[in-house]
Amino acid sequence: MVYNIIVNAARTGEKQIKLAESVFESAGRKYRTFRTDHKGHATEIAEQISSAGEECAVVVMGGDGTLHEVINGIRDFEKCSLGLIPSGTGNDFAEAAHIPADIKKAAQIIAFRAPVNIDYIELENGLKSINAVGMGIDVDVLKRAYEKGGGKGKYLSSLIYCLKHFKSYNFTVEYDGKSEKHYGLIAALGNGRQIGGGIKICPDAKIDDGYMDLLMVDYVSRFKIIFAFLKLMLGKINSIKEVTAVRVKRAKFTTEKPCSIQAEGEIYDGMQLDAHIVEKGLKFFLPRNSDTVRD
Repeated sequence: MVYNIIVNAARTGEKQIKLAESVFESAGRKYRTFRTDHKGHATEIAEQISSAGEECAVVVMGGDGTLHEVINGIRDFEKCSLGLIPSGTGNDFAEAAHIPADIKKAAQIIAFRAPVNIDYIELENGLKSINAVGMGIDVDVLKRAYEKGGGKGKYLSSLIYCLKHFKSYNFTVEYDGKSEKHYGLIAALGNGRQIGGGIKICPDAKIDDGYMDLLMVDYVSRFKIIFAFLKLMLGKINSIKEVTAVRVKRAKFTTEKPCSIQAEGEIYDGMQLDAHIVEKGLKFFLPRNSDTVRD
């Protein structure tokens, strides 16, 4: 089996790449390294690799954005295993999967261990999300953060700004045979636990339990915004009464006007948030003794 390393070259240095390659060499693994040079390139590479019909491993060396591109490029999940060496500005899925930030240790997990099956989220239009997908204030936060140059610090400052200025809007959600109307700040579906480089929006989510964690935050008064923000940073957002947090297999959101959604920080305009969990649908390299994996 060939290990195909797809590197976000804009965020990963040559020393880091060489270090990862040395691990595969010492393990006696055949590998190829591909460097991305434009947005969407990782998707193109993953599609080319996975279309060959041969068993292979696709190794992402980057952050959540690169991981998102790759998972949406893989054409055969039966024959392709996926691994992650975190080296991006946002490594939120790595936290959920307990993958270390150390390049060598992360590469060793892939080179010396067998993959296990985990879940991923799929929208009805075919878009896939491995970590989290949502709409509402998180999209506005991302847009503002990108305008300011991106990065965790920019995300936090943008979040604080948007909490003060974002206007809630009406939406209807259908899940588990229920239909509810909300006037909310955010609606998110999590396979992983956090977004934005550490914002624990779905603190109880697991990547292999067969469910998405659905989080909805209804209108919060200006007076309570600071309190809600502190709860969010501490991973205790579920304790606020304006929050609905449930585990679901499928959820569909309908808004009065077309809106934008985000998946792993990638923004999609005019797309409906209508998604389901694909249970155990992805083979992924995880650390030994990870409490993510259920026996």
